[in-house]
Amino acid sequence: MAAERPLLSGAEIAIQALIDEGVEYVFGYPGGAVLHIYDALFQRGDAIKHVLVRHEQGATHAADGYARATGKCGVCLVTSGPGATNAVTGIATAHLDSIPLVVITGQVPTPVIGSDAFQEVDTVGITRPCVKHNFLVKRLEDLAETIRKAFYIAQSGRPGPVVVDIPKDVTDPNVKIPYVYPRDLNIRSYNPAKRGHLGQIRKAVEAMLDAKRPIFYTGGGAVLDDAAAPLTELVRALGFPITSTLMGLGAYPMTDKQFLGMLGMHGTYEANMAMHETDCLIAIGARFDDRVTGKIEHFCPHAEIIHVDVDPSSISKNVKVQVPIVGPVGSVVTDMLSILRESGGRPDQTALAAWWEQIDAWRGIDCMRYDRSSPMIKPQFAVETLYKVTNGDLYLTSDVGQHQMFAAQFYPFDKPRRWINSGGLGTMGFGLPAAMGVQLGHPDAQVACISGEASILMCIQEMATCKQYSLPIKVVLLNNGYMGMVRQWQEFFYESRYAHSYVDALPDFVALAQSFGHVGMRVEQPDQLESAMREAFAMKDRFVFLDVIVDPSENVYPMICAGKGHHEMELPPTMSERELA
Repeated sequence: MAAERPLLSGAEIAIQALIDEGVEYVFGYPGGAVLHIYDALFQRGDAIKHVLVRHEQGATHAADGYARATGKCGVCLVTSGPGATNAVTGIATAHLDSIPLVVITGQVPTPVIGSDAFQEVDTVGITRPCVKHNFLVKRLEDLAETIRKAFYIAQSGRPGPVVVDIPKDVTDPNVKIPYVYPRDLNIRSYNPAKRGHLGQIRKAVEAMLDAKRPIFYTGGGAVLDDAAAPLTELVRALGFPITSTLMGLGAYPMTDKQFLGMLGMHGTYEANMAMHETDCLIAIGARFDDRVTGKIEHFCPHAEIIHVDVDPSSISKNVKVQVPIVGPVGSVVTDMLSILRESGGRPDQTALAAWWEQIDAWRGIDCMRYDRSSPMIKPQFAVETLYKVTNGDLYLTSDVGQHQMFAAQFYPFDKPRRWINSGGLGTMGFGLPAAMGVQLGHPDAQVACISGEASILMCIQEMATCKQYSLPIKVVLLNNGYMGMVRQWQEFFYESRYAHSYVDALPDFVALAQSFGHVGMRVEQPDQLESAMREAFAMKDRFVFLDVIVDPSENVYPMICAGKGHHEMELPPTMSERELA
Protein backbone atom coordinates (compact mmCIF):
# COMPACT_ATOMS: atom_id res chain seq x y z
CA MET A 1 0.00 0.00 0.00
CA ALA A 2 1.42 3.39 -1.05
CA ALA A 3 2.41 5.75 1.74
CA GLU A 4 -0.05 8.53 2.34
CA ARG A 5 1.18 11.89 1.10
CA PRO A 6 1.73 14.44 3.89
CA LEU A 7 -0.53 17.49 3.97
CA LEU A 8 1.59 20.65 3.83
CA SER A 9 0.93 24.36 3.57
CA GLY A 10 2.55 26.45 0.88
CA ALA A 11 5.20 27.66 3.34
CA GLU A 12 5.95 24.08 4.38
CA ILE A 13 6.07 23.00 0.73
CA ALA A 14 8.64 25.70 -0.02
CA ILE A 15 10.92 24.48 2.78
CA GLN A 16 10.38 20.77 2.09
CA ALA A 17 11.17 21.33 -1.59
CA LEU A 18 14.50 22.94 -0.62
CA ILE A 19 15.26 19.98 1.63
CA ASP A 20 14.40 17.57 -1.19
CA GLU A 21 16.81 19.50 -3.44
CA GLY A 22 19.59 18.95 -0.92
CA VAL A 23 19.95 22.64 -0.11
CA GLU A 24 22.46 23.24 2.67
CA TYR A 25 22.27 27.02 3.12
CA VAL A 26 19.63 29.66 2.51
CA PHE A 27 20.87 33.25 2.54
CA GLY A 28 18.10 35.62 3.44
CA TYR A 29 16.42 38.47 5.24
CA PRO A 30 12.87 38.22 6.61
CA GLY A 31 9.92 40.52 5.96
CA GLY A 32 6.15 40.49 6.02
CA ALA A 33 5.49 38.68 2.74
CA VAL A 34 7.76 35.74 3.64
CA LEU A 35 6.99 35.36 7.35
CA HIS A 36 4.94 32.20 6.77
CA ILE A 37 7.97 30.68 5.00
CA TYR A 38 10.31 31.81 7.76
CA ASP A 39 8.02 30.27 10.37
CA ALA A 40 8.04 26.97 8.48
CA LEU A 41 11.83 27.19 8.24
CA PHE A 42 12.09 27.80 11.99
CA GLN A 43 9.92 24.78 12.75
CA ARG A 44 12.20 22.48 10.71
CA GLY A 45 15.12 23.18 13.05
CA ASP A 46 18.50 22.50 11.49
CA ALA A 47 17.19 20.74 8.39
CA ILE A 48 18.40 23.79 6.45
CA LYS A 49 20.88 26.35 7.75
CA HIS A 50 19.73 29.94 7.33
CA VAL A 51 22.31 32.74 7.08
CA LEU A 52 20.92 36.11 8.14
CA VAL A 53 22.64 38.74 6.03
CA ARG A 54 22.38 42.50 6.69
CA HIS A 55 21.16 43.49 3.21
CA GLU A 56 19.42 41.54 0.47
CA GLN A 57 22.21 42.38 -1.97
CA GLY A 58 24.51 40.60 0.46
CA ALA A 59 22.22 37.55 0.33
CA THR A 60 22.44 37.22 -3.45
CA HIS A 61 26.21 37.78 -3.53
CA ALA A 62 26.77 35.27 -0.71
CA ALA A 63 24.64 32.66 -2.50
CA ASP A 64 26.52 33.48 -5.69
CA GLY A 65 29.92 33.01 -4.03
CA TYR A 66 28.75 29.72 -2.54
CA ALA A 67 27.61 28.53 -5.98
CA ARG A 68 30.83 29.54 -7.75
CA ALA A 69 33.07 27.89 -5.16
CA THR A 70 31.11 24.65 -4.68
CA GLY A 71 29.39 24.08 -8.02
CA LYS A 72 26.05 23.78 -6.23
CA CYS A 73 23.00 26.01 -6.67
CA GLY A 74 22.88 29.06 -4.39
CA VAL A 75 19.57 29.87 -2.68
CA CYS A 76 18.18 33.18 -1.38
CA LEU A 77 14.99 34.10 0.46
CA VAL A 78 13.86 37.73 0.57
CA THR A 79 10.64 39.61 1.08
CA SER A 80 8.54 41.60 -1.37
CA GLY A 81 9.03 45.19 -2.53
CA PRO A 82 12.36 46.60 -1.35
CA GLY A 83 13.55 43.12 -0.39
CA ALA A 84 13.19 42.01 -4.00
CA THR A 85 14.57 45.22 -5.51
CA ASN A 86 17.59 45.13 -3.19
CA ALA A 87 18.33 41.67 -4.57
CA VAL A 88 18.27 42.75 -8.22
CA THR A 89 21.94 43.80 -8.37
CA GLY A 90 23.02 40.37 -7.15
CA ILE A 91 20.62 38.63 -9.51
CA ALA A 92 22.04 40.60 -12.46
CA THR A 93 25.58 39.81 -11.30
CA ALA A 94 24.81 36.08 -11.35
CA HIS A 95 23.01 36.38 -14.69
CA LEU A 96 25.92 37.93 -16.57
CA ASP A 97 28.37 35.38 -15.14
CA SER A 98 26.00 32.40 -15.63
CA ILE A 99 25.83 31.41 -11.96
CA PRO A 100 23.04 29.04 -10.79
CA LEU A 101 20.82 30.71 -8.18
CA VAL A 102 17.26 30.16 -7.04
CA VAL A 103 15.91 33.37 -5.51
CA ILE A 104 12.62 33.03 -3.65
CA THR A 105 10.87 36.36 -3.22
CA GLY A 106 7.75 37.11 -1.24
CA GLN A 107 4.86 38.90 -2.94
CA VAL A 108 1.69 40.61 -1.73
CA PRO A 109 -1.44 38.39 -1.63
CA THR A 110 -2.88 37.51 -5.03
CA PRO A 111 -6.17 39.46 -4.54
CA VAL A 112 -4.24 42.77 -4.23
CA ILE A 113 -1.56 42.24 -6.88
CA GLY A 114 -1.59 45.27 -9.15
CA SER A 115 -3.22 47.56 -6.59
CA ASP A 116 0.00 49.19 -5.35
CA ALA A 117 -0.36 47.36 -2.06
CA PHE A 118 2.17 47.87 0.74
CA GLN A 119 5.62 46.65 -0.35
CA GLU A 120 4.42 45.59 -3.78
CA VAL A 121 6.57 45.68 -6.88
CA ASP A 122 6.28 43.75 -10.12
CA THR A 123 9.16 41.42 -9.28
CA VAL A 124 8.67 39.31 -12.40
CA GLY A 125 8.70 42.41 -14.61
CA ILE A 126 11.67 44.00 -12.87
CA THR A 127 13.84 40.88 -12.96
CA ARG A 128 12.85 39.60 -16.41
CA PRO A 129 15.84 41.22 -18.22
CA CYS A 130 18.40 39.80 -15.77
CA VAL A 131 17.31 36.23 -15.04
CA LYS A 132 17.42 32.97 -16.91
CA HIS A 133 13.74 32.56 -16.05
CA ASN A 134 11.23 33.68 -13.45
CA PHE A 135 7.88 32.49 -12.08
CA LEU A 136 4.92 34.04 -10.29
CA VAL A 137 3.17 31.24 -8.40
CA LYS A 138 -0.55 31.99 -8.18
CA ARG A 139 -1.80 28.53 -7.17
CA LEU A 140 -0.72 26.47 -4.19
CA GLU A 141 -1.02 23.34 -6.33
CA ASP A 142 1.75 24.64 -8.65
CA LEU A 143 4.30 25.53 -5.98
CA ALA A 144 6.25 22.27 -5.60
CA GLU A 145 6.57 21.71 -9.34
CA THR A 146 7.59 25.34 -9.89
CA ILE A 147 10.42 25.10 -7.35
CA ARG A 148 11.57 21.86 -8.99
CA LYS A 149 11.56 23.59 -12.39
CA ALA A 150 13.48 26.53 -10.94
CA PHE A 151 16.36 24.33 -9.74
CA TYR A 152 16.44 22.38 -13.00
CA ILE A 153 16.52 25.50 -15.16
CA ALA A 154 19.08 27.25 -12.94
CA GLN A 155 21.57 24.37 -13.08
CA SER A 156 21.15 22.87 -16.55
CA GLY A 157 22.43 24.11 -19.88
CA ARG A 158 23.98 27.53 -19.46
CA PRO A 159 23.40 28.13 -15.73
CA GLY A 160 21.78 31.25 -14.38
CA PRO A 161 19.50 32.77 -11.73
CA VAL A 162 15.81 31.85 -11.51
CA VAL A 163 13.34 33.89 -9.45
CA VAL A 164 10.29 32.29 -7.83
CA ASP A 165 7.85 34.99 -6.70
CA ILE A 166 5.35 33.64 -4.14
CA PRO A 167 2.31 35.65 -2.97
CA LYS A 168 1.73 35.52 0.78
CA ASP A 169 -1.68 33.83 0.54
CA VAL A 170 -0.10 30.91 -1.36
CA THR A 171 1.96 30.21 1.79
CA ASP A 172 -1.03 30.46 4.21
CA PRO A 173 -0.35 27.96 7.04
CA ASN A 174 -4.09 27.17 7.32
CA VAL A 175 -4.42 25.85 3.77
CA LYS A 176 -2.78 22.46 3.16
CA ILE A 177 -2.61 20.02 0.26
CA PRO A 178 -0.93 16.64 -0.30
CA TYR A 179 2.77 17.13 -0.98
CA VAL A 180 4.53 15.49 -3.87
CA TYR A 181 7.84 16.69 -5.25
CA PRO A 182 8.28 15.77 -8.92
CA ARG A 183 11.64 14.32 -9.91
CA ASP A 184 10.99 13.92 -13.62
CA LEU A 185 10.29 17.08 -15.57
CA ASN A 186 9.18 17.64 -19.13
CA ILE A 187 9.57 21.27 -20.14
CA ARG A 188 8.64 21.21 -23.79
CA SER A 189 10.24 24.55 -24.67
CA TYR A 190 13.51 23.92 -22.81
CA ASN A 191 15.84 21.15 -23.94
CA PRO A 192 19.51 22.10 -23.44
CA ALA A 193 22.12 20.18 -25.39
CA LYS A 194 23.62 17.24 -23.55
CA ARG A 195 26.43 16.48 -26.01
CA GLY A 196 28.16 18.16 -28.93
CA HIS A 197 27.80 17.03 -32.55
CA LEU A 198 30.54 14.47 -33.22
CA GLY A 199 30.88 15.52 -36.85
CA GLN A 200 31.59 19.10 -35.82
CA ILE A 201 33.99 17.93 -33.14
CA ARG A 202 35.94 15.89 -35.72
CA LYS A 203 36.05 18.94 -37.98
CA ALA A 204 37.44 20.98 -35.08
CA VAL A 205 40.15 18.41 -34.32
CA GLU A 206 41.18 18.37 -37.99
CA ALA A 207 41.44 22.17 -37.98
CA MET A 208 43.58 22.07 -34.84
CA LEU A 209 45.96 19.53 -36.36
CA ASP A 210 46.30 21.62 -39.55
CA ALA A 211 47.02 24.86 -37.67
CA LYS A 212 50.41 26.56 -37.72
CA ARG A 213 49.74 29.20 -35.04
CA PRO A 214 46.98 27.78 -32.78
CA ILE A 215 45.80 29.03 -29.41
CA PHE A 216 43.14 27.95 -26.91
CA TYR A 217 40.92 30.73 -25.53
CA THR A 218 38.92 29.61 -22.48
CA GLY A 219 36.16 31.29 -20.53
CA GLY A 220 33.96 30.83 -17.51
CA GLY A 221 32.14 27.92 -19.11
CA ALA A 222 35.23 25.76 -18.66
CA VAL A 223 35.03 26.40 -14.92
CA LEU A 224 31.26 26.10 -14.58
CA ASP A 225 31.13 22.76 -16.41
CA ASP A 226 34.06 21.36 -14.40
CA ALA A 227 36.04 20.87 -17.61
CA ALA A 228 39.46 21.62 -16.11
CA ALA A 229 40.79 18.04 -16.15
CA PRO A 230 39.99 17.12 -19.79
CA LEU A 231 40.92 20.65 -20.93
CA THR A 232 44.35 20.42 -19.30
CA GLU A 233 44.91 16.98 -20.80
CA LEU A 234 43.93 18.15 -24.29
CA VAL A 235 46.08 21.29 -24.21
CA ARG A 236 49.13 19.36 -22.99
CA ALA A 237 48.58 16.58 -25.53
CA LEU A 238 48.61 19.12 -28.37
CA GLY A 239 51.35 21.35 -26.95
CA PHE A 240 49.35 24.48 -27.82
CA PRO A 241 49.44 27.80 -25.96
CA ILE A 242 46.38 28.71 -23.92
CA THR A 243 44.96 31.96 -22.62
CA SER A 244 41.90 32.71 -20.53
CA THR A 245 39.30 35.33 -19.81
CA LEU A 246 38.93 36.83 -16.35
CA MET A 247 36.15 34.34 -15.60
CA GLY A 248 38.05 31.31 -16.86
CA LEU A 249 41.16 31.69 -14.70
CA GLY A 250 42.09 28.44 -12.98
CA ALA A 251 40.50 26.10 -15.51
CA TYR A 252 44.07 25.55 -16.75
CA PRO A 253 46.99 25.89 -14.29
CA MET A 254 48.21 29.47 -14.52
CA THR A 255 51.75 28.53 -13.46
CA ASP A 256 52.11 26.10 -16.37
CA LYS A 257 54.52 27.15 -19.12
CA GLN A 258 51.83 26.75 -21.82
CA PHE A 259 49.62 29.35 -20.13
CA LEU A 260 50.15 32.85 -21.57
CA GLY A 261 48.23 34.75 -18.92
CA MET A 262 44.87 36.45 -19.16
CA LEU A 263 43.86 38.08 -22.43
CA GLY A 264 41.79 41.14 -23.22
CA MET A 265 41.70 44.70 -21.96
CA HIS A 266 44.21 44.06 -19.18
CA GLY A 267 45.69 40.86 -20.54
CA THR A 268 49.35 40.10 -21.11
CA TYR A 269 51.26 41.28 -24.16
CA GLU A 270 52.02 37.71 -25.19
CA ALA A 271 48.40 36.54 -24.87
CA ASN A 272 46.98 39.45 -26.83
CA MET A 273 49.63 39.33 -29.55
CA ALA A 274 49.14 35.57 -29.91
CA MET A 275 45.41 36.15 -30.28
CA HIS A 276 46.03 38.74 -33.00
CA GLU A 277 48.41 36.50 -34.95
CA THR A 278 46.76 33.09 -34.50
CA ASP A 279 45.48 31.13 -37.48
CA CYS A 280 43.30 28.78 -35.38
CA LEU A 281 41.40 29.99 -32.33
CA ILE A 282 39.78 27.31 -30.14
CA ALA A 283 37.24 29.06 -27.91
CA ILE A 284 36.04 26.90 -25.02
CA GLY A 285 33.12 28.16 -22.93
CA ALA A 286 33.76 31.83 -23.75
CA ARG A 287 31.35 34.42 -25.08
CA PHE A 288 33.58 36.92 -26.93
CA ASP A 289 32.61 39.87 -24.76
CA ASP A 290 33.87 43.36 -25.51
CA ARG A 291 36.53 43.35 -22.76
CA VAL A 292 38.14 40.39 -24.52
CA THR A 293 37.73 41.20 -28.21
CA GLY A 294 38.66 44.86 -28.30
CA LYS A 295 37.55 46.31 -31.61
CA ILE A 296 35.67 43.52 -33.41
CA GLU A 297 37.06 44.51 -36.83
CA HIS A 298 40.59 43.83 -35.52
CA PHE A 299 39.80 40.63 -33.65
CA CYS A 300 41.81 37.55 -34.70
CA PRO A 301 42.01 38.69 -38.35
CA HIS A 302 43.87 35.58 -39.59
CA ALA A 303 42.03 32.89 -37.61
CA GLU A 304 39.68 30.06 -38.32
CA ILE A 305 37.54 30.10 -35.18
CA ILE A 306 36.22 27.02 -33.37
CA HIS A 307 33.63 27.87 -30.72
CA VAL A 308 32.35 25.42 -28.09
CA ASP A 309 29.46 26.62 -25.93
CA VAL A 310 26.38 25.07 -24.34
CA ASP A 311 24.32 28.15 -25.22
CA PRO A 312 23.47 28.24 -28.95
CA SER A 313 22.61 31.94 -28.72
CA SER A 314 26.26 32.69 -27.88
CA ILE A 315 27.53 31.15 -31.12
CA SER A 316 28.40 33.87 -33.67
CA LYS A 317 26.62 36.43 -31.48
CA ASN A 318 29.54 38.88 -31.38
CA VAL A 319 32.13 37.21 -33.62
CA LYS A 320 31.40 35.01 -36.65
CA VAL A 321 32.85 31.51 -36.18
CA GLN A 322 33.67 28.83 -38.73
CA VAL A 323 33.27 25.67 -36.61
CA PRO A 324 30.40 26.01 -34.11
CA ILE A 325 29.86 23.25 -31.53
CA VAL A 326 26.85 23.45 -29.23
CA GLY A 327 27.18 21.30 -26.13
CA PRO A 328 28.51 21.11 -22.56
CA VAL A 329 32.17 22.05 -22.79
CA GLY A 330 33.31 19.21 -20.51
CA SER A 331 31.82 16.50 -22.71
CA VAL A 332 32.91 18.23 -25.93
CA VAL A 333 36.54 18.54 -24.78
CA THR A 334 36.46 14.89 -23.66
CA ASP A 335 35.21 13.91 -27.12
CA MET A 336 37.97 16.01 -28.70
CA LEU A 337 40.52 14.05 -26.68
CA SER A 338 39.04 10.71 -27.77
CA ILE A 339 38.98 11.68 -31.45
CA LEU A 340 42.54 13.01 -31.24
CA ARG A 341 43.75 9.71 -29.79
CA GLU A 342 41.80 7.65 -32.33
CA SER A 343 43.21 9.64 -35.24
CA GLY A 344 46.80 9.33 -34.05
CA GLY A 345 47.39 12.76 -35.59
CA ARG A 346 49.96 15.29 -34.40
CA PRO A 347 50.27 19.01 -35.05
CA ASP A 348 53.01 20.29 -37.35
CA GLN A 349 55.91 20.27 -34.87
CA THR A 350 58.16 22.57 -36.93
CA ALA A 351 55.44 25.21 -37.23
CA LEU A 352 54.54 24.82 -33.57
CA ALA A 353 58.17 25.29 -32.51
CA ALA A 354 58.37 28.51 -34.56
CA TRP A 355 55.10 29.69 -33.02
CA TRP A 356 56.44 29.11 -29.50
CA GLU A 357 59.64 30.94 -30.42
CA GLN A 358 57.59 33.98 -31.37
CA ILE A 359 55.49 33.71 -28.20
CA ASP A 360 58.62 33.51 -26.05
CA ALA A 361 59.90 36.68 -27.69
CA TRP A 362 56.67 38.44 -26.76
CA ARG A 363 56.98 37.01 -23.26
CA GLY A 364 60.42 38.54 -22.97
CA ILE A 365 58.84 41.99 -23.01
CA ASP A 366 57.82 41.50 -19.33
CA CYS A 367 54.68 43.57 -19.84
CA MET A 368 53.63 43.66 -16.20
CA ARG A 369 56.81 45.06 -14.72
CA TYR A 370 56.50 47.65 -11.99
CA ASP A 371 58.80 49.68 -9.76
CA ARG A 372 59.94 47.30 -7.04
CA SER A 373 62.16 49.93 -5.41
CA SER A 374 59.29 52.26 -4.50
CA PRO A 375 59.10 53.38 -0.85
CA MET A 376 55.32 52.94 -1.13
CA ILE A 377 53.51 49.60 -1.26
CA LYS A 378 52.67 48.83 -4.86
CA PRO A 379 49.36 46.99 -5.29
CA GLN A 380 51.10 44.40 -7.48
CA PHE A 381 53.55 43.70 -4.66
CA ALA A 382 50.67 43.30 -2.21
CA VAL A 383 49.07 40.63 -4.40
CA GLU A 384 52.39 38.84 -4.94
CA THR A 385 52.95 38.84 -1.19
CA LEU A 386 49.48 37.40 -0.63
CA TYR A 387 50.34 34.58 -3.04
CA LYS A 388 53.61 33.93 -1.23
CA VAL A 389 52.02 33.88 2.23
CA THR A 390 49.17 31.57 1.18
CA ASN A 391 51.34 29.30 -1.00
CA GLY A 392 48.84 29.78 -3.81
CA ASP A 393 46.24 27.81 -1.85
CA LEU A 394 43.43 30.29 -1.43
CA TYR A 395 39.85 31.05 -2.40
CA LEU A 396 40.05 34.70 -3.42
CA THR A 397 37.09 37.01 -4.01
CA SER A 398 37.12 40.54 -5.39
CA ASP A 399 34.80 43.25 -6.60
CA VAL A 400 35.59 45.33 -9.69
CA GLY A 401 38.35 47.76 -10.56
CA GLN A 402 42.10 47.99 -10.23
CA HIS A 403 42.30 45.62 -7.27
CA GLN A 404 40.39 43.01 -9.28
CA MET A 405 42.76 43.31 -12.23
CA PHE A 406 45.90 43.26 -10.08
CA ALA A 407 44.60 40.10 -8.37
CA ALA A 408 43.89 38.42 -11.71
CA GLN A 409 47.33 39.37 -13.04
CA PHE A 410 49.53 38.62 -10.03
CA TYR A 411 47.82 35.74 -8.18
CA PRO A 412 48.14 32.65 -10.43
CA PHE A 413 45.37 30.14 -9.81
CA ASP A 414 46.20 26.52 -10.55
CA LYS A 415 42.75 25.18 -9.69
CA PRO A 416 39.24 26.10 -10.84
CA ARG A 417 36.61 27.73 -8.60
CA ARG A 418 39.29 29.52 -6.56
CA TRP A 419 38.92 32.93 -8.23
CA ILE A 420 35.53 34.43 -7.38
CA ASN A 421 34.79 37.84 -8.89
CA SER A 422 32.13 39.84 -10.66
CA GLY A 423 33.16 39.70 -14.31
CA GLY A 424 30.22 40.62 -16.52
CA LEU A 425 28.36 43.17 -14.40
CA GLY A 426 31.42 44.50 -12.53
CA THR A 427 29.66 44.85 -9.19
CA MET A 428 31.18 46.95 -6.43
CA GLY A 429 30.44 45.36 -3.05
CA PHE A 430 30.49 41.80 -4.39
CA GLY A 431 33.70 40.62 -2.73
CA LEU A 432 32.89 40.55 0.99
CA PRO A 433 29.48 38.83 0.88
CA ALA A 434 30.76 36.45 -1.84
CA ALA A 435 33.57 35.47 0.52
CA MET A 436 30.94 34.59 3.15
CA GLY A 437 29.33 32.12 0.78
CA VAL A 438 32.71 30.67 -0.18
CA GLN A 439 33.73 30.24 3.47
CA LEU A 440 30.47 28.51 4.36
CA GLY A 441 30.85 26.22 1.36
CA HIS A 442 34.47 25.41 2.31
CA PRO A 443 34.65 25.91 6.10
CA ASP A 444 38.22 24.59 6.43
CA ALA A 445 39.71 26.54 3.53
CA GLN A 446 41.64 29.81 3.50
CA VAL A 447 39.31 32.49 2.11
CA ALA A 448 40.25 36.10 1.42
CA CYS A 449 38.58 39.10 -0.15
CA ILE A 450 40.83 41.52 -2.00
CA SER A 451 39.02 44.81 -2.28
CA GLY A 452 39.27 48.57 -2.68
CA GLU A 453 38.08 51.17 -0.23
CA ALA A 454 35.24 52.25 -2.54
CA SER A 455 34.04 48.69 -3.17
CA ILE A 456 34.26 47.46 0.42
CA LEU A 457 32.00 50.25 1.65
CA MET A 458 29.17 49.10 -0.63
CA CYS A 459 28.41 46.04 1.53
CA ILE A 460 30.45 46.81 4.64
CA GLN A 461 27.49 45.88 6.88
CA GLU A 462 28.14 42.20 6.09
CA MET A 463 31.00 42.31 8.60
CA ALA A 464 28.19 41.81 11.14
CA THR A 465 27.14 38.61 9.37
CA CYS A 466 30.76 37.43 9.46
CA LYS A 467 30.79 38.02 13.22
CA GLN A 468 27.49 36.25 13.83
CA TYR A 469 28.58 33.13 11.96
CA SER A 470 32.28 33.24 13.01
CA LEU A 471 33.58 33.37 9.45
CA PRO A 472 37.41 33.66 9.49
CA ILE A 473 37.68 35.60 6.23
CA LYS A 474 40.70 37.80 5.61
CA VAL A 475 40.03 41.14 3.90
CA VAL A 476 43.02 42.62 2.07
CA LEU A 477 42.11 46.22 1.28
CA LEU A 478 44.27 47.88 -1.38
CA ASN A 479 43.59 51.38 -0.11
CA ASN A 480 44.69 54.09 -2.53
CA GLY A 481 42.09 56.70 -1.58
CA TYR A 482 40.47 56.65 -5.01
CA MET A 483 37.98 54.76 -7.09
CA GLY A 484 41.11 53.40 -8.71
CA MET A 485 39.93 52.35 -12.16
CA VAL A 486 37.77 55.47 -12.51
CA ARG A 487 40.86 57.57 -11.66
CA GLN A 488 42.91 55.63 -14.22
CA TRP A 489 40.40 56.27 -16.97
CA GLN A 490 40.23 59.94 -16.03
CA GLU A 491 44.03 60.11 -16.29
CA PHE A 492 44.05 58.39 -19.69
CA PHE A 493 41.00 59.93 -21.36
CA TYR A 494 39.99 63.07 -19.43
CA GLU A 495 43.31 64.91 -19.13
CA SER A 496 43.66 63.93 -15.45
CA ARG A 497 40.47 65.69 -14.40
CA TYR A 498 39.67 63.49 -11.39
CA ALA A 499 35.98 64.32 -11.14
CA HIS A 500 34.62 62.79 -7.92
CA SER A 501 36.90 59.75 -8.01
CA TYR A 502 38.78 60.76 -4.86
CA VAL A 503 37.14 58.96 -1.94
CA ASP A 504 37.21 61.52 0.85
CA ALA A 505 36.13 61.05 4.48
CA LEU A 506 37.13 57.38 4.64
CA PRO A 507 36.57 55.62 7.95
CA ASP A 508 39.35 54.29 10.11
CA PHE A 509 39.04 50.74 8.77
CA VAL A 510 40.99 49.24 11.65
CA ALA A 511 38.65 50.82 14.21
CA LEU A 512 35.63 49.94 12.06
CA ALA A 513 36.64 46.29 11.92
CA GLN A 514 37.20 46.28 15.66
CA SER A 515 33.77 47.84 16.23
CA PHE A 516 32.25 44.79 14.51
CA GLY A 517 34.24 42.54 16.84
CA HIS A 518 36.99 41.67 14.37
CA VAL A 519 40.75 42.16 14.17
CA GLY A 520 41.96 45.24 12.29
CA MET A 521 45.51 45.89 11.04
CA ARG A 522 47.01 48.77 9.05
CA VAL A 523 50.12 48.39 6.89
CA GLU A 524 51.92 51.33 5.27
CA GLN A 525 55.48 50.11 4.54
CA PRO A 526 56.54 47.40 2.07
CA ASP A 527 58.84 45.74 4.61
CA GLN A 528 55.91 45.32 7.04
CA LEU A 529 53.57 43.65 4.60
CA GLU A 530 54.63 40.00 4.62
CA SER A 531 54.82 39.75 8.42
CA ALA A 532 51.41 41.42 8.77
CA MET A 533 49.84 39.01 6.30
CA ARG A 534 51.42 36.01 8.00
CA GLU A 535 50.09 37.23 11.33
CA ALA A 536 46.62 37.68 9.83
CA PHE A 537 46.46 34.22 8.26
CA ALA A 538 47.84 32.63 11.42
CA MET A 539 44.60 33.72 13.14
CA LYS A 540 42.67 30.82 11.61
CA ASP A 541 39.48 31.39 13.59
CA ARG A 542 39.27 35.17 13.29
CA PHE A 543 38.04 37.63 10.68
CA VAL A 544 40.96 39.97 9.98
CA PHE A 545 40.80 43.26 8.11
CA LEU A 546 44.14 44.33 6.59
CA ASP A 547 44.09 47.99 5.54
CA VAL A 548 47.04 48.13 3.11
CA ILE A 549 47.95 51.66 2.02
CA VAL A 550 49.13 51.50 -1.60
CA ASP A 551 50.52 53.92 -4.16
CA PRO A 552 47.54 55.97 -5.46
CA SER A 553 49.23 56.75 -8.78
CA GLU A 554 49.70 53.14 -9.91
CA ASN A 555 47.83 52.07 -13.05
CA VAL A 556 46.91 48.67 -14.45
CA TYR A 557 48.97 47.69 -17.50
CA PRO A 558 48.75 46.46 -20.19
CA MET A 559 45.57 48.19 -21.32
CA ILE A 560 43.67 48.05 -24.59
CA CYS A 561 41.88 51.36 -25.01
CA ALA A 562 38.43 51.65 -26.57
CA GLY A 563 38.45 51.19 -30.33
CA LYS A 564 41.80 49.43 -30.39
CA GLY A 565 42.76 45.86 -31.29
CA HIS A 566 44.77 43.27 -29.37
CA HIS A 567 47.99 44.45 -31.04
CA GLU A 568 47.49 48.07 -29.91
CA MET A 569 48.13 47.84 -26.17
CA GLU A 570 49.17 50.58 -23.79
CA LEU A 571 52.20 49.21 -21.94
CA PRO A 572 53.96 50.48 -18.80
CA PRO A 573 55.43 53.93 -19.51
CA THR A 574 58.87 52.73 -18.38
CA MET A 575 59.10 50.50 -21.46
CA SER A 576 61.07 51.85 -24.39
CA GLU A 577 60.20 51.62 -28.07
CA ARG A 578 63.41 49.62 -28.57
CA GLU A 579 62.13 46.91 -26.19
CA LEU A 580 58.95 46.54 -28.23
CA ALA A 581 60.69 46.45 -31.60
